[in-house]
Amino acid sequence: MIMLFTACAPCRKNRGKISITQPPAATGLSSTFNPQQVSMVELLKATNNFSPDLIIGHGSFGSVYKARLPHDGLSTVAVKKLSPDAFQGFHEFRAEMEILSKLRHPNIVTILGFCSTGSDRVLVYEYVENGSLDQWLPLGSPSETPRSWLPSCWKSRIKIAETPRSSKLPVSWGTRIKIVRGVASGLAYMHNLKTPIIHRNIKASKVLLDNDFQPRIADFGLARIIDDSLSHVSTWVAGTRGYMPPEYMQGATMATAMGDVYSFGILMLQISTGIRPDTLFKEESNGEGVNFVEWAKDKVAQNLHMEILDANISRAGLEESGVVEFLRIALLCASDSSMDRPPMREVVELLKWIST
Repeated sequence: MIMLFTACAPCRKNRGKISITQPPAATGLSSTFNPQQVSMVELLKATNNFSPDLIIGHGSFGSVYKARLPHDGLSTVAVKKLSPDAFQGFHEFRAEMEILSKLRHPNIVTILGFCSTGSDRVLVYEYVENGSLDQWLPLGSPSETPRSWLPSCWKSRIKIAETPRSSKLPVSWGTRIKIVRGVASGLAYMHNLKTPIIHRNIKASKVLLDNDFQPRIADFGLARIIDDSLSHVSTWVAGTRGYMPPEYMQGATMATAMGDVYSFGILMLQISTGIRPDTLFKEESNGEGVNFVEWAKDKVAQNLHMEILDANISRAGLEESGVVEFLRIALLCASDSSMDRPPMREVVELLKWIST
């Protein structure tokens, strides 16, 4: 999937052909603005003919380039060029144009411009300095957690392959809570528009971080507008293994806002534990696999909240009550039944009370 990058607020000013005046936050889809059309000639200059050396992200339907506009060398932008032979790429282009031009929120990426000529489809976004959240999280598993933190039964029963860890500096517990609160705020805004929108692919690589680690939800190529109600939308389901809600995996034909809530709950678990959501835990006793959510539920039931916390998080001054509440909210969002999951506006309120 494709990663997008956006710029910090001070850069949202004069940009020549694609300059944007930031409008007030929208309360519905009637508050829109039009991304400016950019010529392919200008894009070729900005990306040095789409040089591989400038690629900052790859996806199923194209690549993202870091570029400087030729008329303003100080304006760094992200340019996403969709594969011309990808049928799905056209739909992603249309979805991002249709949806992002209607969203105004500090925790949602901003689209600046576009180019559609011949078979070429290109989107221009603001650039985000700290990249995507997945680049800042550990890439490993509980097997890399200090053995002294693990219960003896876990040491003997769980077998997980080693995976390289992120080379980024550790992200503090307080910063992780700030990221989670921002993502929740962006999703609540989307779900509670007059005409709601669901993202359908919330995960760590779709969350971008600015210099202050404020998050931006990105990559709306799979997003859909809900025509009738917040409860359902008649469209094929989508998502990523590990983040997809069980109803989707069981053959549900309706993508839902509650599906976004589930994916958000999984994201919370990943942010707190540093474990990839597609990790499968195998027990030696019976050889059966246990998924990420079931593993987390089992550890929480045993009051092992602090033991499953990412080893990179400093324990100095960390309040266990905040960790307990964080994991409670995460598992509530990741409930098997969509009816048991709280709407995102309630999640936003719950997160306000977490101590850091």
